[in-house]
Amino acid sequence: MTSPRPVSGSGGGQGLLDRYPHAGRRDSLRRQQLLRVRGRSVAWVPPLALLVAIVTVDLNTTASFRMISWLVLVPGIAAAICGVWGTVVFAVLSPLTYVAVDSSLPPQHQAGAADLVLAALGGALATSACVVRVRGEARVVHMADITDTIRRTVLRPLPPVWGGLDHAAVYLAADTDARVGGDFYDIQPGPHGTRVLVGDVQGKGLRAVETAAALLGTFREAAYHEPDLTTVAGRLEVRMRRHRDHMTALGYPDGDRFATAVLLDFPPSPPDDVDAVDVVNFGHDPPLVVGDDGTVRPLPPGHGLPLGLCDLLGGGPAPPVRRVRVTATETLLLTTDGVTEARDGGDVFYPLAEEVARAVAADPRVARPRRLVTFVRDGTLRHTGGHLADDTTVFAVRRRPG
Repeated sequence: MTSPRPVSGSGGGQGLLDRYPHAGRRDSLRRQQLLRVRGRSVAWVPPLALLVAIVTVDLNTTASFRMISWLVLVPGIAAAICGVWGTVVFAVLSPLTYVAVDSSLPPQHQAGAADLVLAALGGALATSACVVRVRGEARVVHMADITDTIRRTVLRPLPPVWGGLDHAAVYLAADTDARVGGDFYDIQPGPHGTRVLVGDVQGKGLRAVETAAALLGTFREAAYHEPDLTTVAGRLEVRMRRHRDHMTALGYPDGDRFATAVLLDFPPSPPDDVDAVDVVNFGHDPPLVVGDDGTVRPLPPGHGLPLGLCDLLGGGPAPPVRRVRVTATETLLLTTDGVTEARDGGDVFYPLAEEVARAVAADPRVARPRRLVTFVRDGTLRHTGGHLADDTTVFAVRRRPG
């Protein structure tokens, strides 16, 4: 997720990710997983089986067809899948086996020393190649640790219940090597309520990650300290423009970068307004409200411009705050364009609202955040065959009862 980012706050199944490894798995790490049975490595089995097969065939064929020299392949196979010491064992075992088998035949049928030198040289080269491969895989693991650290810094882990909200999230990066991209989300509890931010930076790559980190840093501070959600929204807009100007001054072509986002506020409401949720939409797809009763409705679309583009209106105010009603039995589902623009082989978009409505009607428990994000994730992977064209985030949140 690769590994992808797992479902936050849930143990959602990884079956679809196993079927579509290119959606978030590293080849070298996955190969090592496949070569283990009950926690024990079985990488030695293929080269040993090849060695036994070569010896068996050689001893049971006529002198005109000798294949004992094929033992040079054994350390080569070991070098591709075994560790260094395992490869060394087969590099030594192959010449020894050659000597034992060849010397057991009459002198006129022996292959001779030339093929023995070939087997020994093949073992030495295979060992060297294995050393290079193992070092490369160690480097891959080290880079994976670095990107995981970056991911946890940008998309910090959230407690299962945070700020009075039950939530779950799943994140799949289109760049499976980077494992992090321009999608972002966070929950920030504070004295003025619990604020939620979900968004998508335009573009991909490290520049998008930097922008997402800048926005999240501002959100975490402003959402805690500012009593007015409009002020929080304004701070995000200013931060986007400042970051864009800074990157442009450094020589990066970020002058037109922007971000779509949805900012939510679950205020500490009085008893007569417990279902109030304030929403600011920066050009993002409106969230879906998914109820336990099977109803699925989108929130009213926002008319605000994306973050970083409000200066097109002469630096005007941030998008307006809209108050909506979302009960404790309803879940807010927010996705990025990795879901809303997911297409199958026939260039058909993923019917998110229809699929969610059908699933919740069949099983109301799907409306719960952890089940909901798992369902949408798996549906997106099935629809696209695991070929993600963009970073994909699925985020679901609802009030915690009581």
